Amino acid sequence: MTTTRRAAITGWPVAQSRSPLIHGYWLRKHGIDGDYGRVPVAPEDAETFYRDLAAAGLTGCNVTVPHKEIAASLCDWLDPAATAMGAANTLWLDGGRLCGANTDGLGFLGNLDDGAPGWDADPGPAVVLGAGGAARAIVWALLSRGFTPVHVVNRTEDKARAIADHFGADVVPHGWDKLGTVLGQARVLVNTTSLGMAGKPELDIDLSGLPATALVTDAVYVPLETGLLRAARARGNRTVDGLGMLLHQAVNGFERWFGVRPTVDDELRALILADLDRSA
Repeated sequence: MTTTRRAAITGWPVAQSRSPLIHGYWLRKHGIDGDYGRVPVAPEDAETFYRDLAAAGLTGCNVTVPHKEIAASLCDWLDPAATAMGAANTLWLDGGRLCGANTDGLGFLGNLDDGAPGWDADPGPAVVLGAGGAARAIVWALLSRGFTPVHVVNRTEDKARAIADHFGADVVPHGWDKLGTVLGQARVLVNTTSLGMAGKPELDIDLSGLPATALVTDAVYVPLETGLLRAARARGNRTVDGLGMLLHQAVNGFERWFGVRPTVDDELRALILADLDRSA
């Protein structure tokens, strides 16, 4: 008799997560006896929950805000990305040991590899807008592909400086007033702020200094084409939307929990887009 393998998205809150749609699609596609659900974990319960993941009946889980840092601190083993970021978004049990990975950066890379093949063939300077958790993952990803320097531009320069202090001399922090001076060097421009997201103010920046050869991408995927991507596309820059980052970051966890490496295909993308339209 086989035991159904169970995984889940965990965090506080998790009701709006689309991870169950993604993993449910792959479970059906591959005919796997498995389940992926939602488990809300209140902040005061987080340490106990992740310390004994098996007690929840889970093979592994995804971790979302605000628990990525505490989850990483409880792991017996971390992959290099989670170690570098001090945060884990993917957990699994291996012989009783709690293992953790951070796949956000891999999701970013997988999205660009898929949407703009060859984008990293000639790495150079990159510009990252914002200094939150997504920015940290994307800085790690860009450095891993040889992009230097990575300019982190944030309205609060101290937060950008904290990322630079973490990663070292290849990362340069700036306040928002310096954006115009670094855009002219960029091979890649990435927005990781919430500006441009549905219900938020637009990201209002002047792209006139951005090289026409630069790739522009946005971590925001609601709407799918943000104002930044629309403006960049209108002036001839290659653009990649943020939905693929969400989809690609899920691949490694699914493989760990269910033993099959899934692919991000057009049918999955259409499924998530349809759900986004219903929620709009």
